[in-house]
Amino acid sequence: MIKMMWPSSQASKILTLLLFIVVIYCLYMDTLLYLRIQRYKLDIFEHNENVTQESTTHKTLVALRDYEDETWIPCTINPLCHPTVKALMVDHVNHYIYGPLCSILDLALGISEKMLFLTPNMISFSHVVIALIGAKLLTCQNLAARRIGIVLFQIRMFLDDLDGHVARERKHIKGERSEVGTLGYWVDGICDLVGVIFMMVGILLYLKNNPPRRGYKGTPVSTLPYHQLKEINSSEDIEKDHTTEGISYKTKVSFQRIVQVIGLFSGQMVLSSLAWNRYIDLYQTMLENSTDYDVFRREAAFKSSKFFIATGVWRVVNPHSYLHLLSLAVFCDKTWGFLKAVHYSGYIGLVVTAAASEYLVENIRAFVVNGMEV
Repeated sequence: MIKMMWPSSQASKILTLLLFIVVIYCLYMDTLLYLRIQRYKLDIFEHNENVTQESTTHKTLVALRDYEDETWIPCTINPLCHPTVKALMVDHVNHYIYGPLCSILDLALGISEKMLFLTPNMISFSHVVIALIGAKLLTCQNLAARRIGIVLFQIRMFLDDLDGHVARERKHIKGERSEVGTLGYWVDGICDLVGVIFMMVGILLYLKNNPPRRGYKGTPVSTLPYHQLKEINSSEDIEKDHTTEGISYKTKVSFQRIVQVIGLFSGQMVLSSLAWNRYIDLYQTMLENSTDYDVFRREAAFKSSKFFIATGVWRVVNPHSYLHLLSLAVFCDKTWGFLKAVHYSGYIGLVVTAAASEYLVENIRAFVVNGMEV
């Protein structure tokens, strides 16, 4: 019934429009974020003046304006108020959509101030349970059930944002930060990993029970290459469609191939997660946490266009962005097509981004730590 009321083609059109709106909104917010960083005081640097020239031999100082005094959106829900290293590297959906929604929910329910029995770790554990239910729905043949599963996984990602928000509010921390090595850091990371594993297992079981098909258009079975013939286990695995070009054969994709594609995509997310957390930690150490280094140099590096672009790329290739795109593919019933499209190509973007980040880290270290002009 639900599937008939909202067919896949109609859902795809609506989601395409929503995706376009979200992309425009995120690009607009990125522009505002860059302008906010350039023109206003930053909380992470403890001084009241701004260096307009990067050279340490001659500094031109100007008074900084306070962004909170000029914005009409309260900083309690405004994602632009407290820029940090992690805020610049968090994916767009979490930063510009789920983040403000978490703040609104917290203000409405008083989670941080009144519901003290509800700890951030309890919120983390709760979204693991939701992920388990969502994974079960992803194994269903019915598209409507799988869409409900995707909605549950989006709720899981929202709660993953909420636990961090509550933890920061109770510690009176402004802006996104990674407290590397703390108990909450590890609990949040492990719960996030378990939720992703549930999602990938659910997709794997669905594709195993409903294997996608690949076609060999206009090619007689007898002339197919050996590796393609191996995929045909019996005559019931072949679908024949008569076309103007002859007969189109469609064979089921082997389970081994499905495991390979999902494994390669999962590997991308693991590598992306490790690299993403690594660069957040490195940038935080050099720019936010090391007060022994010159504050004006740290601020100049943070405000540089190179740093904004480099961190902005991580908004796109971090594991949360991968999950949002995969969720969209499942919702539109394009799961296999998406996985096939990125299971190799995604590594190229990841390697290029990591290489550029390594180069930038060395530049920042030379400029901030060693005092060299770059």
